[in-house]
Amino acid sequence: MKFLLIISSILIFNPGTSLAQRKVKSNSYNLILKKLVPSTIPAISVDSLVKIEKSVILLDARESGEFEVSHIDNAVFVGYNNFSIDSLKNLAKDSPIVVYCSVGYRSAKIAEKLVANGFTNVKNLYGGIFEWKNENHNVYNNSGITENVHAYNKTWGMWLKKGIKVYDK
Repeated sequence: MKFLLIISSILIFNPGTSLAQRKVKSNSYNLILKKLVPSTIPAISVDSLVKIEKSVILLDARESGEFEVSHIDNAVFVGYNNFSIDSLKNLAKDSPIVVYCSVGYRSAKIAEKLVANGFTNVKNLYGGIFEWKNENHNVYNNSGITENVHAYNKTWGMWLKKGIKVYDK
């Protein structure tokens, strides 16, 4: 049974980026993301990530204050401004990795660094934690499930439609 789970995770995780993977539910948010998020890294949609969430390594590429407000369950904080590839030296280069941030720009940049350093199975969560929460998925802090989501700033925070927007931490 475990073998089948691993094989199905690999099959779901490895296909090339389809248009469905580079789309969010809001048409206006999608237009912004298409211009903002580099397409150099394969994308994964929230719907696809939900199906394989437990079999991937989630890396949070936001800053520590954002991560403390909330993050996707079991995500590992790697940051953006002070990201160090050395923090992942114990990870196998073929590990299935999904990187996320608020909307997908910073995570795409971190994912590019991972690929440049030999990681071969990396995807970017298209729409980021905003789309994750907009699609009614839980986010967590040190106390458990929370409705708080760091909204980065008022301009980007407009794309977070669900949860409680937090701007400072």
